[in-house]
Amino acid sequence: QLQLVESGGGLVQPGGSLRLSCTASGATFEYYAIAWFRQAPGQEREGVSAIASSGGNTNYADSVKGRFTISRDNAKSTAYLQVNSLKPEDTAVYYCAATRPGWVTAIDPDEYVYWGQGTQVTVSS
Repeated sequence: QLQLVESGGGLVQPGGSLRLSCTASGATFEYYAIAWFRQAPGQEREGVSAIASSGGNTNYADSVKGRFTISRDNAKSTAYLQVNSLKPEDTAVYYCAATRPGWVTAIDPDEYVYWGQGTQVTVSS
């Protein structure tokens, strides 16, 4: 069974950057599509970005286009979310999730089966 662990969150000032990591174990990472979601207190989980198993296709929510970049290194069983130009409204717990088939790039949480425990990102001055 695929297991996912996120890391890289923290406290950052507005305009700052972070690189979130999602490291997988327990199954063949390169078979799975990966997505990032976030959830702020009192709000529904929001899709942020997704990447196909090959890394060739990506998808972004309109709210993060041009600021966030998703990538993956299948040799390291790790996916990344580079988050730049952070705003206070980006504050949330960020989760990575995985699903098959690998060509999925939807950012709908109902499409994803395996989830990590989340990493907190706080944007504040």
